[in-house]
Amino acid sequence: MIPLALNTLVASTIEDAALRRRQALQPVGGKGDKIFPPTYPGEGRNAPPRHVYEKRRLETQDTWCVLVDSVQSQANRLEECLLQAMADGIPIPHVAVDFSDARLEGISSITSLDAPHRVYDAILRDSLLGKEPFMESEVGRRLAKAKAEDASALLEISPTALLFGAWHSTGEGGGIGAKFARCLISEITGIDVPVEEVTDRRTGEIDFRTTGRRTGSRMDPLGILRKVEVFKGEYGWSTSDAAAGKKAKKVRPSEINHGNIAPSVQPLGVTCDHLEHSFVLSFAALRRLRFGGGEERDSAARAFLAALGLLALAEQDARGYALRSRCDLVCDGRAALELVHPDGTTDAVSIDRAGAHKLYMDAFEAARAAGFQLSGTPLALTPQDKLVEIVRKSQDLALHGAGGEDGDSDDPSS
Repeated sequence: MIPLALNTLVASTIEDAALRRRQALQPVGGKGDKIFPPTYPGEGRNAPPRHVYEKRRLETQDTWCVLVDSVQSQANRLEECLLQAMADGIPIPHVAVDFSDARLEGISSITSLDAPHRVYDAILRDSLLGKEPFMESEVGRRLAKAKAEDASALLEISPTALLFGAWHSTGEGGGIGAKFARCLISEITGIDVPVEEVTDRRTGEIDFRTTGRRTGSRMDPLGILRKVEVFKGEYGWSTSDAAAGKKAKKVRPSEINHGNIAPSVQPLGVTCDHLEHSFVLSFAALRRLRFGGGEERDSAARAFLAALGLLALAEQDARGYALRSRCDLVCDGRAALELVHPDGTTDAVSIDRAGAHKLYMDAFEAARAAGFQLSGTPLALTPQDKLVEIVRKSQDLALHGAGGEDGDSDDPSS
């Protein structure tokens, strides 16, 4: 087994294909315990939420699998781990919008690691660097001009955007702005999941769903009955239509969150033979990125990005896989990382959390020595007044139970 040091990583980014790992996981409650993958809206009107299933070719047979954590979700979780690592003193370049002076409820700071579109997110675009709108500042213009041919600006300001992918969708040319593909792919899948066939009575189409079931009910301690007349209008709800205000309409007590919830059974939740966390850090993808200064500078930058990806993986392993309610996972043993060579052969490499920290710091300092301006102190922005105002108005509407999301859906799975 090869110890993964900086010189090995630099050489690998030059000549090898990837680092990968297939780590077996199991429910923290033990093998065979039921877990709950994410739910997505069903197809058709009033269709119930569902999990995402697919058949995968495993060895010599097709096997039903379920998506437990998507590539996009895993990227967000790995970024969250890096944020926690920064709180522990690990220097990672990033951008942060300071909302503390705005006094918004529950919002103090948003960073390029938790903004949905990373450094190109509207939250950052609608903030100020000093007195300038961020994307009109010198730094913002560097980010807007960044290309794979010279990604130095992103490496220095927000390297996670290169690792997990980013797109300046409002950039020049009608959205043909800076665009960077992912170099790191991480996904969690449940393997060998019991499913059942369901035939649509109208169309005859066959669909597949879990054989698991989720039950639900609630007994109201106040004993409010559904036959009680309730009206909901501009003044909230009342048992009198006049007191509820204009355009009051009759609703059930359950629509104002009172009364019993009748017992229900939904086809949700799964058991599986095992779960698998697949991780691929592509050196071929890193080699598409150049940094405007020759091979030595390029190699230092790529090794820094690779070390950042390995740091995120080590932090996730250490901090655990509590993905959502009733989906808490744990490693089933410890799988080795594999260094994949161009001919497809592999060598096992070893690195633990302490080793990942040292590797990252070595790569950080090497990138600095190569001329990159890296800092663990965030590039500090402040929100524009209009951004603060739209958030404040949204919070006021939410406080008064108005102004729902597009489509006004109350379905938490949508």
